[in-house]
Amino acid sequence: MAVNLPPQYHDAEARYKKAQTPEDKLVALKEMWVLLPKHKASEKVQADLKTKISELTDQIEHAKTAPKKAAHGTYKVPRQGAGQVVFLGPPNSGKSQLITKLTKATPAVAPYPFTTREPVPGMMEYEDVRVQLVDMPPITAEHYENFITDITRAADAAVLFLDLADDDGPAATKAVIDRLKLARRELVPPGSLHGDDPAIYSLSTLLVANKSDDDAADIRLEIAREEFGTRFPLYVVSSERGDGLAELRKALYDVLGVMRIYTKQPGKPADMTSPFTPLIGATVAEVAAKVHRDLEETVKSARVWGTGVHDGQTVGRDHVLHDKDVVELHM
Repeated sequence: MAVNLPPQYHDAEARYKKAQTPEDKLVALKEMWVLLPKHKASEKVQADLKTKISELTDQIEHAKTAPKKAAHGTYKVPRQGAGQVVFLGPPNSGKSQLITKLTKATPAVAPYPFTTREPVPGMMEYEDVRVQLVDMPPITAEHYENFITDITRAADAAVLFLDLADDDGPAATKAVIDRLKLARRELVPPGSLHGDDPAIYSLSTLLVANKSDDDAADIRLEIAREEFGTRFPLYVVSSERGDGLAELRKALYDVLGVMRIYTKQPGKPADMTSPFTPLIGATVAEVAAKVHRDLEETVKSARVWGTGVHDGQTVGRDHVLHDKDVVELHM
């Protein structure tokens, strides 16, 4: 299916390429966004435009708030594994301790706030895939590290923390949501429709109520349910005792919305150790791009073993694959 871009879109794109300032580039990008037909064939273009608009909006806002300030405290966390999930929450909510239980990462863990001052990544094992978890510095109404805005743009999902050992836990978690909104980061439930404003980046979010081992945790949990209702999927855990971690581990994989696809070469057994993890509903061509970006255009067909096909059935490049399918690509 072709994108069918109108002539006005190409005119706006030309202005974007010639623009000399971030402000002029942003104007052209927003015009391109309005003119872009919104359908499945344009999804990649939509995603690219949203990323560029978000990046430029952040750049312009940072320049306004600190025009004479030298750049500092800049961090990048390269995305690895099946996807990247960031841990967001108020001080002392147990983010760092939980990441030590789910991964081999070793962030500083201490019973006082603001122990984490920079992003700390770790890889969580889930069956035969790995999910990257990133422990972020705490967020309050008054304290927010600017690099959180950049890192959350690259993330696939988020975990929002609620402290069940703190009477002010719900209020502190709500303050995190509100502060992220000021940075144009909206926490939304998985599977929800994202907003139409391309300058706002939406993150699929799980709510983790930590420290369920506290004596008054049940009472505080009921208060939290009244505050947040069913806004986010809720997982009650104790990072200290390990309660609820198996269920959470699965949820951290599921929230990515990916599936496992195994590949094989003709006449050889399938490689069942390192699956590719495209988004659920991906086609043969989209999986080929995961194998190598040049293959997306050259793949003609595939033999598939798995759901909805006979073993070894030949399918076209637009065939939709399913979780744990085995694919043999043919150019």
